[in-house]
Amino acid sequence: MVTTSSARTGRKPRVAAQRKPRPETAATDETSSSEQLPQEPPSRPNIFKRIVAGVEGRGKASSGSAYYMILGATLALTAIGLIMVLSASSVEAIAEGTDTFGLFVKQSIFAVIGIVLMLVLSRTGKKFYTAVAWPGLLGAWVLLALVQIIGNKVNGNKNWIDVGPITFQPSEPTKLVLALWCATVLTRKAGLVRRPMHALIPVFPLGGLAIILVLMGGDLGTAMILMLILVAAVFFAGAPIKIFATAGIVGAVASIALVILSPNRTGRIQSWLRLNCDLASDPCLQATNGFKAMASGGWWGVGIFQSRQKWNWIPEAHNDFIFTIIGEEFGLIGTTLVVALFALLAIAGIRVTLRHTDSFVRILGGSILVWLIGQAFVNIAVVTGVLPVVGVPLPFISYGGSALTFSLAAVGVLLSFARKIPESEPTAA
Repeated sequence: MVTTSSARTGRKPRVAAQRKPRPETAATDETSSSEQLPQEPPSRPNIFKRIVAGVEGRGKASSGSAYYMILGATLALTAIGLIMVLSASSVEAIAEGTDTFGLFVKQSIFAVIGIVLMLVLSRTGKKFYTAVAWPGLLGAWVLLALVQIIGNKVNGNKNWIDVGPITFQPSEPTKLVLALWCATVLTRKAGLVRRPMHALIPVFPLGGLAIILVLMGGDLGTAMILMLILVAAVFFAGAPIKIFATAGIVGAVASIALVILSPNRTGRIQSWLRLNCDLASDPCLQATNGFKAMASGGWWGVGIFQSRQKWNWIPEAHNDFIFTIIGEEFGLIGTTLVVALFALLAIAGIRVTLRHTDSFVRILGGSILVWLIGQAFVNIAVVTGVLPVVGVPLPFISYGGSALTFSLAAVGVLLSFARKIPESEPTAA
């Protein structure tokens, strides 16, 4: 009989203990998976980190849907604009004895030109945009200077140049050119943008020259939008936050000075505060009758072409105050639809912009979105009494061939970013 040593000694046999898996394994897996994530570009603002983390891993399908969201919202806003220009301008045309469909036909022609330009730009890319940035800025300076020499003055602002039968507003293409130029310059500076001097120079001196030329024509509203584009470009480039606090203080002081030095702007502020409404000034008439128009629209509106306030009660009803006519004819439902379309454009544009790691795309796309959505916000805030009258049109909807054409061109740039995600960017399976 064979016995084991444990049996002879009377000891119990030892049972091999089961080893628990090392926790280092999970940590190693997490480390290896995190190493595969795309590195964050230095120009990305920190407040967008969580948003970017949720957007960048959705694959190419989200880019395709964003493309059609941007295109659909833009075309819908343009169609609404054409209908409302016809509705708001026809009455004044009848009163003046001019062609009832005159402004509508002109706006339609510019809409077609703008859509063609939008589709052409949607097929271009970064190389083209950087190539035209500096020549475009130089051309904008020349055109804005020509306005001060041979331009026409309308409603206190000198912003237009007559080219045969066409009236051209150089400040509108300047918005797109300024966004292109800022993105080109700030991308080349790369990590230097974290230094205040590199963030401000040459963006604010050279870009500020265009703003000064616009202010010389008396258009504070357009100058505010141009300044907004500059600030947005520097922000998306990753400049330190303290720059914006200082710029905000300087901008506020400059705005107050410009208002005080201009009797026209002072009157608009007083009308906004209801200090001189008994004088029946134009800004006061616009605001008061605009409120009446939107209030009389109710939930569903009085019906298309049935507005009563557009019968010369609201000056420039087809232009800056066209949102009030939408409120009267289509009610709260109509105004909510317009706001929802702008929100859809903003959401889709943000999705496309954040899916790119290229700082040029981020800066340019962000600046265009701030321009279009910010201008829409200012216009709607003016007609609802939140802000004083500053003469800023509603993008895609207000009458103005130059504004419509180059707003559609700016959307074409967004579409070019939405068409294709660069091959260097990872996509989810």
